[in-house]
Order: sequence, then C-alpha cells, then structure tokens
Amino acid sequence: MSEAGNPIRVGIVMGSDSDWPKIRKAAESLDEFGVGYEVRVMSAHRTPAAVQEYAETAYDRGLRVIIAAAGGAAHLAGVVAAHTVLPVIGLPVPTQLAGGLDSLLSMSQMPGDVPVATMAVGMGGPRNAGLLAVQILALSDESLHQKLVQFKADLVDKIKAKDAALQEAIARERGQGDG
Repeated sequence: MSEAGNPIRVGIVMGSDSDWPKIRKAAESLDEFGVGYEVRVMSAHRTPAAVQEYAETAYDRGLRVIIAAAGGAAHLAGVVAAHTVLPVIGLPVPTQLAGGLDSLLSMSQMPGDVPVATMAVGMGGPRNAGLLAVQILALSDESLHQKLVQFKADLVDKIKAKDAALQEAIARERGQGDG
C-alpha cells in the first residue's frame, strides 16, 4: 500500500470488509499517483472507540487526508471528521435497500463545523475520492502537482482521440470515409 519511499499519507477506512470491492478504485487512484495509503475496517457503531483513536492519532502518524466509506446509516465519515482536523472525504457505499441514497444523504447532511467532502454513489465516487485526496496533497507537493497537471493533459488527449475515432467511424458508416 505504501510504495518504496512513499510515506503513508492517506487513510482509507470502511465500515465493513464487504465495502472493499465497491471502493477499491479509491486506492487504485492513489496507486496511480504513487501516494502511500493504509486501509482499515472499523465501525462508527460497533467500534466507536477505535474510530475515535484512529482519527485523533491520524495527523501524528503522518496522514493528511482520510477517506471514510460506509453504507446505510453511513456515520463513519462524520464520526471521523468529529475527531480530526484533517480533511475527510466521505464515500457513500451503494446498498440494496436504497441504492446508496441513504448513505449519500447521511454523509452530505453534516452539521455546521464538521465538514465531510462527500463523493457520488457508484462508479465515479471511489475514483473521485482518490483523486480528491491527491489534489489535496498536491497543494503542498510540487511533484504531485506536476503529475496532476500531466493527468489532466492526458485526459484532454484521450477525449480528443475518442472523438476523432468516433467521427471516423460515423463517416465510414455513412459511406463517406471509403472514397
């Protein structure tokens, strides 16, 4: 999880190990940028003391951002945010009951003075959670900043290539491309 020479700067916590397959793209985003992270399972309801200790000691352990994923009542992100000054990114996990809307609303309706930056439910949420963590870290890391600049430039190139390929395919379908 922490590549050689890359200190652990992001904590990923989840309410259940069954959440991991749904949120692992957050970790993959961090891997893509060479950002070290740790992954833990803890519950706001079943292990509240462990959550409190984790959040309170995170800064001293070198963490700079925490991604907290949970489904259902989804209190984990809020409890973590209550016990740390670090940025907390809430990652709502899809559920069978409400498709994750319950999780999303729980995380996004935090009271004043306890912010949680809440991501979307579904495929884009975990990816964006990891990318937001990278962006936060890049504010004080020039190398990471440059990687993000290149990432954005690469996105533009990929979309231009996809557009060109689509235009070419449409032209062929219409019989305009085979002269």
